[in-house]
Amino acid sequence: MAKASGKSFSRRAPDIITEELVAAFGSKNSYEFKPLFDLIFANLRARNAASGGEEMLRLRAYEKLQSLVDRGAVKKTITGVVKRYKGVSAPLLVLNGEMEQLRREWSQRTVGDPVAV
Repeated sequence: MAKASGKSFSRRAPDIITEELVAAFGSKNSYEFKPLFDLIFANLRARNAASGGEEMLRLRAYEKLQSLVDRGAVKKTITGVVKRYKGVSAPLLVLNGEMEQLRREWSQRTVGDPVAV
């Protein structure tokens, strides 16, 4: 019998790159990607969460940023060759609430079940 698609991973860990993106866009600033990535990379290094190499992290951060643009949480403005990103407050608040809920559930799961690492 075939396994149902989309249900293979039941334990989804909190996404720290998206958390850092949401935190950066919560400040009402607009960013180009390079300064935004530098800020995120510095924050992840401070949290000791920057693993996998800088280039791979840059790729993942860009992918997460485009996901936020697609969801409407971040607005992308193109002026000539310059792309700037600015957070949209209402969807960011909803996303932030979802991430806090996931973080709470994850921490309860790891505290209550020593095998779930």
